[in-house]
Amino acid sequence: MSLRIPIFKCYSASPARSLLTAFLAISFAALSHAAASQTQPAWSFEELAALAQKRAQAAFSAQTKPLPAELANLDYDGYRDIRYNRDAPLWRAGKLPFEANFFHVGREVLPVRINEVVGGVPRRMRYNPADFNFGKNTLNPQNWGDLGHGGLRIFSNVNGPDVKDEAAVFQGASYFRALGAGQRYGLSARGLAVDTTGPKEEFPTFTEFWLERPAADATRVTVYALMESQRMTGAYRFDITPGQQTTTDVRARLFMRAGQPLIRTLGVAPLTSMFLFGENQPQRSDFRPEVHDSDGLMLATGDGEWLWRPLQNPAAPLTTSFSMKSLKGFGLMQRDRSYGNYEDTEARYELRPSAWVTPVGDWGPGRVELFQFPIPDETHDNVAAYWVPEKMPAPGEALELAWRVSWQGKNQQLPPNGYVTQSRRGNGFIPANKDGSLPPNQPTQFTVDFAGPALDALLEDAPVKAIATADANGRIVEALAYKNPANGHWRMTLRLQRTTPTQPVELRAFLQHGGNAVSETWTYLVTP
Repeated sequence: MSLRIPIFKCYSASPARSLLTAFLAISFAALSHAAASQTQPAWSFEELAALAQKRAQAAFSAQTKPLPAELANLDYDGYRDIRYNRDAPLWRAGKLPFEANFFHVGREVLPVRINEVVGGVPRRMRYNPADFNFGKNTLNPQNWGDLGHGGLRIFSNVNGPDVKDEAAVFQGASYFRALGAGQRYGLSARGLAVDTTGPKEEFPTFTEFWLERPAADATRVTVYALMESQRMTGAYRFDITPGQQTTTDVRARLFMRAGQPLIRTLGVAPLTSMFLFGENQPQRSDFRPEVHDSDGLMLATGDGEWLWRPLQNPAAPLTTSFSMKSLKGFGLMQRDRSYGNYEDTEARYELRPSAWVTPVGDWGPGRVELFQFPIPDETHDNVAAYWVPEKMPAPGEALELAWRVSWQGKNQQLPPNGYVTQSRRGNGFIPANKDGSLPPNQPTQFTVDFAGPALDALLEDAPVKAIATADANGRIVEALAYKNPANGHWRMTLRLQRTTPTQPVELRAFLQHGGNAVSETWTYLVTP
């Protein structure tokens, strides 16, 4: 469309002609602005992907300014005393359904750039010391300049209409996490995992964020992020929908940097959690029965098989994987929701969420990898699970994937027929020798309970079988299945004899009725 503006002949600088000249100047300026708005595309995922692709064509550069000395010298408690002002969150003035605020940078909290997107136009959110309360610290933030921010938090009415509670956090490398109604923070998700099992793990980092200002009636909020690391870049879009089960829909487009060493393990949709001890690995010196953010890895293959692997705190780093033609979903789950199984009034592990990852589209063949390593206490994460695609993109090629992370509480994803409710390891009564010693090389016993629709419908005397197998280093000497009269669940008892106790044994077992599987497959690695 074109606009015609009449051209007037001006003979003198009369007041009327001066007004006309001013009008024409304003009109031409407005047209120029309109033309510029039409040629400059609105902010979008494609704009971000183009930026990530451009960054991938150059070598990685971690451009971070040194912190002011007084800030860098703060100890842990001093940094924790810096809080965002409660009365100054983004979007509160507009009474929007979401609010956001920011973390302060610190010695171990690297700065990121944060932008707000309004009407498709990004605007840099610069650091302002007036946004923060520095507590008991004696500091001079007015001299610091623009430090950036240490991350961001999203708030919404996740637990009720009167208060906006914290619903999601992005802070540190590519970590993010979210909460559904009534949940407490536990495990985290990451944008990407690179060579987690070695030889040297690479930590991709979200270096810049774009927050899309939500509409007045919005039920979800959108966050964009630019990811960068030594060997790759990535464009990410997160659509966060709070609720009883908060969901994070992720779209990612990754670019491999040219001229860099090959990546051995590309971990997609990674989850990170903590397992210190549990029913399968009790800790006799702690008053708490169990301490963990997640108690098992659950996964569903495209062929319809469901598997459950109880987590461990191993004596040495432990990597296992499950290969498949296609993936239906996987997650690190906190199935045990009973307070009595934790007895921790502060940590409230029974309220920690499970995280279930559902691929969007066909991810093709690959494997779910589980990495666990030993920890001395619950302040460390020691569990990681992620999808490893069979085919890696070549340098310069893009890999695009999408998935949903569902942060679940009591109502969480379960197999359709039967599922494990607890896994216990340990022998019962063993008759001692005449000298009081126990017989050597006793079989290892596992007691596994199952519940679920397919099992609940069976009578007590139904012919349910325990189908169990072990690898070449183990022999199943007993496999029993029976209904537990105390709670109506079905119990499986296995006794395993190891050929070489110093070597691991891989176990698989499930319940069968009438020739059909009526439970998920319980799988366990018996470590030396």
